[in-house]
Amino acid sequence: MLGFGYVKAPPTTHVIHFVNGKRRRSGAGLSFFYLRFSAEIVRIPLTSVDVPYAFTEMTADYQEVTVQGELTYRITDPERVAHILDFSVDGAGRYLSDDPTKLNDRLVPPAQALTRSFTHEHPLDALLLHSASLAEHVLAGLRTSQVVGDLGVEVMAFNVLSLAPTPEMGKAIQAGAREELLRKADEAVYARRNAAVELERQIKENELETEIAVARKKRNVREKQMEAEIAIEQQRSTLVERKVANQRLESGARAEAIKAVVEAMRDADWRTLMATGGAGAGDHIAIAFRELAERAEKIGTLNITPDLLSSLLEGNGSTPSAETIIDHAAVKAKDRRSQKRN
Repeated sequence: MLGFGYVKAPPTTHVIHFVNGKRRRSGAGLSFFYLRFSAEIVRIPLTSVDVPYAFTEMTADYQEVTVQGELTYRITDPERVAHILDFSVDGAGRYLSDDPTKLNDRLVPPAQALTRSFTHEHPLDALLLHSASLAEHVLAGLRTSQVVGDLGVEVMAFNVLSLAPTPEMGKAIQAGAREELLRKADEAVYARRNAAVELERQIKENELETEIAVARKKRNVREKQMEAEIAIEQQRSTLVERKVANQRLESGARAEAIKAVVEAMRDADWRTLMATGGAGAGDHIAIAFRELAERAEKIGTLNITPDLLSSLLEGNGSTPSAETIIDHAAVKAKDRRSQKRN
């Protein structure tokens, strides 16, 4: 219809209907007809908006760091936003100004200021490890910020997606971290080697203790063997002493017996003893030759013929007596003397 317009907004859009500068309607998800020549329509989105950011700040040790991430917010007081920024639209629903895009720019400076205050208090190496603390600090500051509250928005999240130093400093930090990791790796290797050496030492000590224990056992066995051998030798010495004592007693007894026999036969004639003692032929021959030797000065010549010796040594089993031998020798001597006279 000419001069009339129709508005139908979703629940995520807050619509404000102004007529001649006065608010006629205001709410989310409204639908109504209006006169175009006297009405002003304001459409404020209530959905969450993601605003990317990238800050380059200075750390406590005067090093540059780039903070990148995303800020998420939503409009909670559209009436206040409508008084600060122009969200009016034409009949086709297009914004009549670029103010809706300026809301994002209004939220970035407070976030950057809070980020700067945090980075100035921390050195680079510590800051790189505390991105979550940075996000919590900025989010808490934005939620309590008077500037953000005046805009009628609520910051839902502040995410830090990247904390990057300059390339040179990044290489230096990586080199330091790499050296630290290598040092820890070396320490782990040394610790493992020390543990291996310690275990080897314990094994050697156990082996030495085992050898010592075995040597002690062997020494104890040898001592026991020596004690047994000493006991045996003592028993042998006792046995020998007893044998010697017994032999001495036996020898003394024999000596006494021989002495008694000698005493008994001291006054007896040895010839009688030979005759009664069962002397053999050889003994009698020896006695006969002894008699001849004792009377050698009375014998002129004494011939002992082979026949006589043969008869003595190879007789027919009957050995002549000593008297026979002496008589035979005397006859031979007498014959020789008579031959000399003739």
